[in-house]
Amino acid sequence: MTFNTENARETEQLGYRLAQKLRGGEIIAYTGDLGAGKTAFTRGVAQGLGITDRVTSPTFTIVNEYESGRLPLFHFDMYRLSSSDELYDIGWEDYLARNGVCAVEWSEIVADVIEGDVIYVDIKNERGDDHRSIRITGVDL
Repeated sequence: MTFNTENARETEQLGYRLAQKLRGGEIIAYTGDLGAGKTAFTRGVAQGLGITDRVTSPTFTIVNEYESGRLPLFHFDMYRLSSSDELYDIGWEDYLARNGVCAVEWSEIVADVIEGDVIYVDIKNERGDDHRSIRITGVDL
């Protein structure tokens, strides 16, 4: 399904809506250009999971962990990785085993290891303003 949002708050609300469907063990695989709204969407997922922590981009830390909600959320940014081998070096399998939700920005970099219960979220900013076209597959909203 494709959704259109007009601002960051609507993008967050769509993430919140997705969170209502999550039961643990899912991977949310994001694609989209820099600044497309992947972190805003993840903020909404976190809110929908009941996480009260401030959600920020894990660009420099690779992964941020949020465990104050009904499910843990592991927010990854693969932008700085050169291959999926590096993902295993930071404990990918351990995160999967914790039965939380793994939200993976720049998932195309590690597409060869993204498997299982995967929800794909492609975010496009085609007009250059706050409008987003968000295509979600792998779950019915």
